[in-house]
Amino acid sequence: MLEAYFGELNMRITQLFLIFQALALIGLGLAYFIRPHEMTNLSGMLLMAQAAITDVRAYYGGLQIGLGAFLLLTCRQTELIRGALTLLVLLYSALALARIGGLWLDGGFGQTFNLAALLIEVVSAALALWLLRRLPN
Repeated sequence: MLEAYFGELNMRITQLFLIFQALALIGLGLAYFIRPHEMTNLSGMLLMAQAAITDVRAYYGGLQIGLGAFLLLTCRQTELIRGALTLLVLLYSALALARIGGLWLDGGFGQTFNLAALLIEVVSAALALWLLRRLPN
């Protein structure tokens, strides 16, 4: 009975993590879709053409909204949780490695925006990996 309780507790913690990630991604995606200029200005990007604005709305907005929706879906269909956590580990790890490479190549280790984003990515990847490893086989 104790094992069943801890299994249920682990599942609830995992679902809360996925819900938090989903809401953050959907919120950011909506912000990028609705206010692309303001959101890209946070990192110093300037949108100079209509095509760039549409691309930001689609990629930064739509992709994050879609990923967030998938994470919400996994909370209802528990057979998808392992795949969702694996996806988050891979995505956040790839983002963090690419960001580290960019900071090194661009000499930007003093960039507050990118360092904050890197911290979020590393923590999110680590938490997703920790939760993934706690799932029963």
